[in-house]
Amino acid sequence: MQKTKRIYSTKKILKLILKSLDNDKAFNVKSIDLFKRSSIADFMVIASGTSSKQVSSMAQNLIKRLKDSGIRTRKPEGLVNSDWVLIDVNDIVIHLFRPEVRDFYRLEKMWEIPNLHNTQNKLIN
Repeated sequence: MQKTKRIYSTKKILKLILKSLDNDKAFNVKSIDLFKRSSIADFMVIASGTSSKQVSSMAQNLIKRLKDSGIRTRKPEGLVNSDWVLIDVNDIVIHLFRPEVRDFYRLEKMWEIPNLHNTQNKLIN
């Protein structure tokens, strides 16, 4: 019996990723829309785990859930130490961190769109 190949939209894959991270008790989960801002991906997901063990578990569970849904990922980076694990899923890049490592790199600060109203007020004053 041959497995049927499922085709998912990027937004459906994103929902599956976010649900998986929620099931594994990830915290401070952020999804950043990169569609019109970068050619590297349509979305970036950043999440934290309490320890290297939890980060590793979240990454492995996520990869398994995606695979069970017929979605292939590239080989994850950083799984050995699990301080920062990078998972590339089609047009979505996922970063899983221990909190200290996330605070050090501050990736979301690089990619989030600043509040333009606050920026304009600072420039005027």
